[in-house]
Order: sequence, then C-alpha cells, then structure tokens
Amino acid sequence: MRISHFEFGVVTIDGVAYEYDVVIDRGEIQKRKKKASKKFRDGFGHTPLSSEEDIPWQCTRLIIGTGAYGRLPVMDDVKREADKRRVKLIVLPTAEAIEVLQKSPRGTNAVLHVTC
Repeated sequence: MRISHFEFGVVTIDGVAYEYDVVIDRGEIQKRKKKASKKFRDGFGHTPLSSEEDIPWQCTRLIIGTGAYGRLPVMDDVKREADKRRVKLIVLPTAEAIEVLQKSPRGTNAVLHVTC
C-alpha cells in the first residue's frame, strides 16, 4: 500500500483518491463509518473518534491521523481500549501519521481523517 498524496479533503492511496476519512485494516481500505460517534459531536464541536466505531484493532499498532490541522478529537475510551488490547496508539496530524505509517507499515492499522 502506497500513500502518494495528502492535502485537505483528499488522500491518495495506491492511485485512488479518497475524499472522505478512511480506515486501513490489514491493507484493506474502507470508508470510516462515524455514525456511532455522531452523538458525541455536541461535546466536542466535531464528530470525535469513539470506541463505538468499528476501529481496526487487529494490529500491534494503530495510527490515528487527526486531520490536516490535527483537530479530530480522539475520545479517552479509544485510548483505554488500546491499552486494554495492548495496541500501541499513535495520534498525529494526518500528514505526520502518513509518514509514520509509510516508514513501518507491518502490524499497523490506521484511521485517517482527511479534513480539519
């Protein structure tokens, strides 16, 4: 898997441009389904990443790209669940998250927010 481009609103993976948040689960790319987290939006001013979403936990390391400006909130329940599952959680703005993911993808899944 090769991420060749990222800018506000779009990430290009293996030549395909995605204009929405993506979940990378063992090399498979899917749209982030954030409906389960929308109920927390008022408390954050933005739909956060919560453990109620389908997070790709089958890994040793999970990278969360928090957007171009790093504004995606990650709820504490995600951090607790990562600890419980012994998954190393790395939370960075999306451009930095992509760099880390590209350097060492083995055993790593990701949630990449493509806007804010």
